[in-house]
Amino acid sequence: VQLQACGGGLVQAGGSLRLSCAASGRTFSTYAVGWFRQAPGKEREFVAVISWSSSNTYYADSVKGRFTISRDNAVNTVYLQMNSLKHEDTAVYYCAAKRTVVGHTTVENYDYWGQGTLVTVSS
Repeated sequence: VQLQACGGGLVQAGGSLRLSCAASGRTFSTYAVGWFRQAPGKEREFVAVISWSSSNTYYADSVKGRFTISRDNAVNTVYLQMNSLKHEDTAVYYCAAKRTVVGHTTVENYDYWGQGTLVTVSS
């Protein structure tokens, strides 16, 4: 599975962005996909994850109620809709895939990673 994240950019606080994670590989629809982010000087942190069937989604407390993860297996893409953006959401955002949502907050549990897309929120 190969992943490519896109959709980042510069947005004002309170604005919205939608990130996309496009995947190649016939087995993509069987993987859970997560979004992580890494701000300068900080460790990579979990943001959200969605199971292969979309039946289960989990969010970090810091984004709950503002971000929504979804997927369309027909086009091998996972989305992260980000609303009410804050300056502290500024980071490089990565998508990653693993077989199940078990252990979804741990970076080391993911098998495949995309290259990252930069989100900058101006205050």
